[in-house]
Amino acid sequence: MAELLARGTMWGVLLTLGAFALGSLLQKRTGWAWCNPLLLGSAFVILFLRLCGIACPEYQASAGPVSWLLLPATVSLAVPLYEQWEALRDNAAAILSGIAAGVAVSLGAILLLAWAFHLDRAAAASLLPKSVTTAIGADVSGELGGVPALATAVIILTGIFGNLAAQAVCRLFRITDPVAKGVGIGSAAHAIGTARALEMGPVEGAMSSLSIAVAGILTALLCPLAVNLLP
Repeated sequence: MAELLARGTMWGVLLTLGAFALGSLLQKRTGWAWCNPLLLGSAFVILFLRLCGIACPEYQASAGPVSWLLLPATVSLAVPLYEQWEALRDNAAAILSGIAAGVAVSLGAILLLAWAFHLDRAAAASLLPKSVTTAIGADVSGELGGVPALATAVIILTGIFGNLAAQAVCRLFRITDPVAKGVGIGSAAHAIGTARALEMGPVEGAMSSLSIAVAGILTALLCPLAVNLLP
């Protein structure tokens, strides 16, 4: 099987899309929040590669076109933001303050973990950009001496957890304002969380989209400073 797939050039794309589609189908059929298509799709791909004895670099090379779509997909999140421009204008100060607080808490939590568990510099640098989109976080981690592959995995897991827990957290802390919901989700769980915010409402989705961009910029600027505080 591995030799047969090695001769193909697009099997990785088909596998990725098929695994995601299967995950989406299971989520719709079961209605369970933990049946996240990205989580299930990743598990299906890993299982397929292990069963077929296919090396991860071969899959990455074949699935490359899917990765190329990451940046355009992130930029397209500006559309719901444009549609909610009045909400952004009326709440600009609160939104920017909320995003800044979210970034500060995210970086501060990783610094505390690094100090508490005596993480080495490479591991800590890989964890610092956990709450920004992969397109930004992996590059930031690499520039700081971290491991981009580890950073990518942590970013994806953070997004999936945020996607699953967003509504429960809002209910637990009685967060009802749609702007506050969107800012919190986008600042903590980047694009994967924003998918949940878009399901919650147009204002939530727009604010979450804005939070991705602003949080990414702030994280890229503050991470070099945070690295200097590592043990």
